[in-house]
Amino acid sequence: MTAAQLVVLRHGRTAWNASGRFQGQADIPLDERGVAQAERAAEVLAELAPAEIVSSDLSRARQTAEPLARLTAVAVRTDPRLREISVGSWEGLTIEQALATMSPPDAEAYLAGEDVRRSPTGETVAEVAARASEALAEIGARAEPGSTVVVVMHGLAGKVGVAQLVGLPNDCWRALGSLHNCGWISVERHRTGDYWRISDYNVTAPRS
Repeated sequence: MTAAQLVVLRHGRTAWNASGRFQGQADIPLDERGVAQAERAAEVLAELAPAEIVSSDLSRARQTAEPLARLTAVAVRTDPRLREISVGSWEGLTIEQALATMSPPDAEAYLAGEDVRRSPTGETVAEVAARASEALAEIGARAEPGSTVVVVMHGLAGKVGVAQLVGLPNDCWRALGSLHNCGWISVERHRTGDYWRISDYNVTAPRS
């Protein structure tokens, strides 16, 4: 059994997104714009007739999944492995505030795009990629044959989870742009069934 397509959808906007603050695994809900983004995305993605909807258990992801669940009558299942990267003590900080807590070498490495641990109590990008890609692979493997599954998660976790799923090396992750709020990546199973490949990246629903 395996899905034919995974659609990895980032959640809608939150107040912390709008103010440029690290969220990590803080449970921040969607703001008004984020709710509207989720509604528009649902209208487009419902046309794919997803057989399953799987979401991070954080509220901003579950709120984003709800309009699609209503339109398709498909229940939402949650998986905590789809959570955003943990940023530990950086939660609620701006990038400038987070950099001020770091040693100069670590700050320089972070700004250069190296995989610096997100605060002493947070995760590395490699760690979140490992858990997110494992979840995506399992979700795809146990889905109905030939089906589409929508996976609602987070910007960094979604990007690097997909990158590892399709076999991109770690040093290629930073070449991929950040996902927009309610932007999605479509990943298709090759017809041989041997591997996944990215067919669309950072797609968003048109504004109404």
